[in-house]
Amino acid sequence: MRVVDFSRQGAEPVTLFDSVSAASVHVADGAGEAHVHCVYFAPGGQIGPHAAGFGQLFMVVNGEGWAAGADGRRVPLVAGQGAYFSRGEVHSKGSETGMTAIMVQVAELNPA
Repeated sequence: MRVVDFSRQGAEPVTLFDSVSAASVHVADGAGEAHVHCVYFAPGGQIGPHAAGFGQLFMVVNGEGWAAGADGRRVPLVAGQGAYFSRGEVHSKGSETGMTAIMVQVAELNPA
């Protein structure tokens, strides 16, 4: 067993997609192009609209925020909820009050 540290202290700023006050900890990779990140949003933070390069599960573990698809309509999310974006889907996410989420990206991902 290995302990995995994804605390905010190790987070690096997200600089792509017109992001504001968002930081990420790269948690894992795997065979078949898979990536796991812990994403921290400060109050008012967001990751702007962009096409998903992978199938993506975005799961809120603390706080609350929103996710939006190509239409830009923000859907509220709280801890214990998440969003799925298919590969190529334009999406964005953020929080007015602060949020922590686990983001899982896999080339071919099918949510349960």
